[in-house]
Amino acid sequence: MSGTIPTLLVAAPGSGHGKTTVVCGLAAALRRGGLDVRAFKAGPDYLDPTWHAAATGHPSRNLDGWMTGPEGVRATFARGAFGVDGKAADLALIEGVMGLFDGRDPRTLDGSGAELALLLDVPVLLVVDASGMARSAAAVVEGFARHVPGVCIAGVIFNRVGSRGHTKILAEAMAGVSDVRCLGGVPKAPALTLPERHLGLHAADGGPDIEGRITAIADHVVAHVDLDAVLALARPVALRLRGAPVVGAAKRVRIGVARDAAFSFYYEDNLDLLVEAGAELVPFSPLADDALPDVDGLYIGGGYPELHADTLAANTSLHAAIRAFPGPIYAECGGLMFLGAALDDRPMCGVLPVRTTMGERLRALGYREVVTTRDTVLGPAGTRFRGHEFHYSALAGTPDLPPAYTMTGRRGPGVEGWATGNVLGSYVHAHFGSNPALAAGFVAACRAAGGDT
Repeated sequence: MSGTIPTLLVAAPGSGHGKTTVVCGLAAALRRGGLDVRAFKAGPDYLDPTWHAAATGHPSRNLDGWMTGPEGVRATFARGAFGVDGKAADLALIEGVMGLFDGRDPRTLDGSGAELALLLDVPVLLVVDASGMARSAAAVVEGFARHVPGVCIAGVIFNRVGSRGHTKILAEAMAGVSDVRCLGGVPKAPALTLPERHLGLHAADGGPDIEGRITAIADHVVAHVDLDAVLALARPVALRLRGAPVVGAAKRVRIGVARDAAFSFYYEDNLDLLVEAGAELVPFSPLADDALPDVDGLYIGGGYPELHADTLAANTSLHAAIRAFPGPIYAECGGLMFLGAALDDRPMCGVLPVRTTMGERLRALGYREVVTTRDTVLGPAGTRFRGHEFHYSALAGTPDLPPAYTMTGRRGPGVEGWATGNVLGSYVHAHFGSNPALAAGFVAACRAAGGDT
């Protein structure tokens, strides 16, 4: 399939300026106006995409130039832009990460929103928290517009303005900034601020107030922003979606995916690539289910097991089922914590000989490049991939297992990954788009365990 989709990247000078709120407000307002809007998130974020999905009615996918490379970005963008009918959506909104130019390394654009703007050749709509500013806000916009040649700052929305008079002052100040249109000023509305906790926003988990909150945000944004001008800024991006691989006569393997309030951190790409490799994904809940579904393998992602530790600890029948499970098990971050012997003083599954403890400060944050040092459920020794770490918990002591990964990040080399038998757990969230052989390897391991070759 091929086509084009008008696209706009929504970025900011830094975190906390209101990018997610503006993206959700724009998307929901345009959606109820009859447009098919798709949202994407720059960088390794699991929580903002849940709000995108609530606003658009479609899954939101992560675009990350460092983890997946240019071709991976284009493939993910195309995968998310087409509907089930093969028709490209009417508009794509890409939310940036941190500040527009922030990414893996302060000396490059790797992993930044600006890298995506250059890679996809799309304009930037800058969201600037203008509280306490007048002409200085225009200086911020002008500095961003001039910082990197080729990155086109096409428009600005000022957020958290004090009044319509404040917006008028900001628009007058912007008159001296060439080629950057002021599209409106969104007043402060504390009641509409998206809720936060450690690791970021609360997930939009389908609670009873989510739809109402999204509607209220859309009403607030549309009352103060020129939607027609937003649409006019978008630039068409050419798309080409490759067909899914043919699995042949072999039946699809069934992979159980932990999905509930405790485990929800998954790159949509990882799930897509597992399906393309021949998997049928079967959701289950470690919080609510006392038995496993009929599956050939298990994928337990990250999330907030620490917030549900008592419930998880009490589900001893599921612990026993996971210990007895004969197929491959792959777990990341929160999944690693669940597979361990204990989380703080609560007993967990006891599949891996690790204990984890929660801390008050961030224990790890950043991109990781990994090479496996032994055969694992993801593939043979020497398998290389990229991923990300972000967690407040830590291992209590050194596991009585040799590490399965060598790993590099900004602080230098290290070791990670804990494997025994058919189980692999790690704090690293692997992005299968960095090496599609990971999805194929896990599906192959599940197929072999299920007796199919």
